Amino acid sequence: MSSSFAQRLLRWFDRHGRKDLPWQHPRDAYRVWLSEVMLQQTQVSTVIGYFERFVGALPTLRDLASADEDTVLALWSGLGYYRRARFLHRAAQICVERHNGEMPRDYEALAALPGIGRSTAGAILAQAYGMRFPILDGNVKRVLTRYHGIHGQPGQSAVEKQLWRHADAHTPAERVADYTQAIMDLGATICVRSRPACEACPLQNDCVACRDNLTAQLPSRKPAKVIPTRSTVMLILRDAQRRVLLERRGPVGVWPGLWSLPEATDSDNAWSIAQKFARIEDAQALASFVHVFSHYRLDIEPLLFEDAVAHRGVADNPLQRWCSANELTTLGLPAPVRELLLKIDEVI
Repeated sequence: MSSSFAQRLLRWFDRHGRKDLPWQHPRDAYRVWLSEVMLQQTQVSTVIGYFERFVGALPTLRDLASADEDTVLALWSGLGYYRRARFLHRAAQICVERHNGEMPRDYEALAALPGIGRSTAGAILAQAYGMRFPILDGNVKRVLTRYHGIHGQPGQSAVEKQLWRHADAHTPAERVADYTQAIMDLGATICVRSRPACEACPLQNDCVACRDNLTAQLPSRKPAKVIPTRSTVMLILRDAQRRVLLERRGPVGVWPGLWSLPEATDSDNAWSIAQKFARIEDAQALASFVHVFSHYRLDIEPLLFEDAVAHRGVADNPLQRWCSANELTTLGLPAPVRELLLKIDEVI
């Protein structure tokens, strides 16, 4: 069955697969690794622009390893899940320190790097080096779950073990890089979550979900959770030179280590917090907006303080800085903060 599965998939890939993605030319280990990490939780259409900017600024693994964290986070800003960027940065440094500046070809050494799990390691080895290793990202899980008619949530241990067995059994000995791309492409373009295009699928004749009309039920989904809502007031202190005050966030919590705006729990204490940083005279409430995280919604109320006069202590604090518009582009900022600062002059 496995050779038939792979052969049909590869024939489909030769005609319909994606062959012009930027990380495929060249398809080296650094570019494959970067794309795999970026594609976690993010669609290809979104990743392409970020990938091209990232490799334009940091074209090699050694360039990434030697870059400062602010540069890495600035390039990542907007992709979210910023721990991925820090893992990339640290893993690149380890590769320079221990692996002569290259991604290791040994599975155990590769999987030991920060942020590289079993599927990412397999994708790097298969696509960059042509080695026979299976992968199991979200798209592949969906294809295999439907093809084999596997019930139960894919994240459950027993289900995941079953999926890995199938992933390994179907992976061919030849054209591994193309096969790996093919099964990801099938899940991303044909075997999609809602209304899969089964009539265009090369595997439809043996697919249990297609045969039994189960594509809407498989993969099994987790029960939906009602996510809570939190609120914050973001303080935009801008001085006479139109520089904005930023604070570096702590190592834990949301947006760890990124530069952001000072915050207050509500508008009542916003003034007292703002006065700790600068002498202020007036404030203007800007339009509120919502930013949605995976586990909660954040209601953001921006409060703008123009012509703020900085207290001396801010200049002496490495966790606070006044930044010009040009400097903002060099820092790792949360996406909603960057968007808010770019649009201030359009809305006031």
